[in-house]
Amino acid sequence: METRNINPWTWQDERSYSQAVEVKNATSTLYCAGQAAVFPDGRSSDEDMKSQLIHAIANLEEVITTAGYAPKGIVRLNIYTTSSAALWPHFSILQEWIAKHGIRQASTLFEVKSLFETLQVELEATVVK
Repeated sequence: METRNINPWTWQDERSYSQAVEVKNATSTLYCAGQAAVFPDGRSSDEDMKSQLIHAIANLEEVITTAGYAPKGIVRLNIYTTSSAALWPHFSILQEWIAKHGIRQASTLFEVKSLFETLQVELEATVVK
């Protein structure tokens, strides 16, 4: 598999994403449903934004690795949150995880009116290998 990041500018680099990612010769693609701070028994977390972000990242990584893929293969990562203002102070947690795995993905951040039950942040990914 080959990927090529397309970035006509440099400002997106400090926000840890690419404007576009071209994928060639992929052998398979994994489309992940939004992963949030949901416990193994199905309970939604009612913790703060930081805790929910950490939990959502862990759940996303669990789904990806269980499927036999690697986080480095993420080419699209959509972030849904009920409050961009509450998420932004903790955004470095996501950026550190992205850097740790060498992920170079296209991303969109959406602020939504609500997520399921008490959830505040949800991560949706497309992964290739």
